[in-house]
Amino acid sequence: MIKPSIKYSVLELALVSAGNSIQRTLQNSGALAKEAEALNYERFWLAEHHNADHIGSSATSLLIGYVAENTQRIRVGSGGIMLPNHSPLIIAEQFGTLAHLYPGRIDLGLGRAPGTDQQTAQAIRSDFMNAAHSFPQEVSSIQNYFSPENKRSKVRAPIAEGTDVPLYVLGSSTDSAHLAAQKGLPYAFASHFATTHLLNALQIYRKEFQPSEFLEQPYTIAGINVYVADTDEEAESLFTSLIKMFVGVLTGVSEGIQPPSPMTDDLREVLNHPSLQQMLKYSFYGSKETVKSQIKQFLGKTQVDELITASTTYSYEDRVKSLRLFAEVMDEINEGK
Repeated sequence: MIKPSIKYSVLELALVSAGNSIQRTLQNSGALAKEAEALNYERFWLAEHHNADHIGSSATSLLIGYVAENTQRIRVGSGGIMLPNHSPLIIAEQFGTLAHLYPGRIDLGLGRAPGTDQQTAQAIRSDFMNAAHSFPQEVSSIQNYFSPENKRSKVRAPIAEGTDVPLYVLGSSTDSAHLAAQKGLPYAFASHFATTHLLNALQIYRKEFQPSEFLEQPYTIAGINVYVADTDEEAESLFTSLIKMFVGVLTGVSEGIQPPSPMTDDLREVLNHPSLQQMLKYSFYGSKETVKSQIKQFLGKTQVDELITASTTYSYEDRVKSLRLFAEVMDEINEGK
């Protein structure tokens, strides 16, 4: 059985294609959010990464404002802010400001990974390791800064107090599941690249969930990679850009998102490497009917409430088309087709 009315959303890293500029990439992110809004996607989240040549989402809060300004209804937020990189007070002030500018539309997803290498993490925040170990306490600090009850505190973020900014706990292991359940917060799992613990983490979260003032029932979001095209062969070709990107991540050689190519025997051999196979386990590509079957199976297995999709394509036009076709897939699934 699949839950009724599965929501679907977009995860954006502002990945720079080979030969493209960062400026055009960021403009495309704004344009993509408009397309997602027109297609009834629930939310458009931006991920935080640092010291990466071909990722444009390092100033995540600024990009959220840019996307929100260029859209009208879609929820916009972080997927996520890596809290150990930041002062909780500053994040509360930033997202409180966004909430006043775009009321009822801002989400704050919080993770504890660095989103970069250890040396860069130290450059961002010298006490990063301590902050990472104190992640539960730092989430509590964020909650306090947003609470109207914090008005009596000596340290405040007045612009955040009482604003409607829902918090989401992000994770790629079971640790985050325990925390999200304990705090009664919605839980988003990074299964678009960290697949190993997805099912176990979801089980822990649901079993340990404690209702809160924020959430009465568990709410789960799973990240997936999606490529939908007119034919299976065309979608498979689009998927090769992601394979090449992950090979670059694993080898430390990054040259931007590469153009799609036919799925050669060499690429299939690379895809069958255990590390890559595990990382890309929840990647779905094909025609609408092919992807619909894959998604139904995934939803039946995970019972998640929402899917958030990452699609690494060389061409902006290919991504928009995939976005549109996937929205049609989800509409059909939600209609019981």
